[in-house]
Amino acid sequence: MPISPNQGSTGGGTAVTITGTNLTGTTAVLFGTKPATAVTNVSPTQVTAVSPSGSGTAGVTVVTPGGTSNPLPFFYVGAPFKSGLSVDSGATAGGNTVVISGTGLSTATGVSFGANSVVPTILSDSQVSVVVPAGAAAGPVSVSVTTAGGTNNGLSYTYIDAPTITGLTPASGPTTGGTAVTITGTNLTSTSQVTFDDVPAPFAVINATTVSAVTPPGAVGAVDVGLTNPAGTATDVGAFTYATGPGI
Repeated sequence: MPISPNQGSTGGGTAVTITGTNLTGTTAVLFGTKPATAVTNVSPTQVTAVSPSGSGTAGVTVVTPGGTSNPLPFFYVGAPFKSGLSVDSGATAGGNTVVISGTGLSTATGVSFGANSVVPTILSDSQVSVVVPAGAAAGPVSVSVTTAGGTNNGLSYTYIDAPTITGLTPASGPTTGGTAVTITGTNLTSTSQVTFDDVPAPFAVINATTVSAVTPPGAVGAVDVGLTNPAGTATDVGAFTYATGPGI
């Protein structure tokens, strides 16, 4: 006589289906000594019920006018605990792979990022991996994990739009570098790198539309300026020109 599922939350509330024989007239389903709720005798071979609260392992028995069945094990599982995300931000389009760490994750069936849910890949009881779904808009959302033991919230993931570059001032400077440049654009708050001809430059985020950078040394000519945040990289082709100084 199998029971499905054979595990659920310590708080109860798990709908189970018990399959067997001679189940007509079922009067009760017991989890250990505690009665289940919402017991329904579906057929002579099937009964459904909702588990009561409990802990550890409980023997599930079916009571009919003919007697009490043999017990089947039902395993109570505690709610999951999440300790962190390997990556806590990414593009609004989704697609990042994120590892969630914690405990009690081996029975995870879903991970929600705000209103959107995905099925995780279980790596161990302490880790699951998910591909982040697309977000409705840029900004933070709560992350929740659902397991046989329940749902746990408490972590946050931030959706970020890819940056754009709309302007660069000044647009030229000496090959020795050291020119203070103001870069304007959109979605610049989480800028993680600024490059001139693929060479990283020191920078400071002023606000969501402005970043200040100092040019590194470079060769004579126009070079591309790149700006990166967790959602992607914006490239302004030939936006800055390295020039040689005058000679007398």
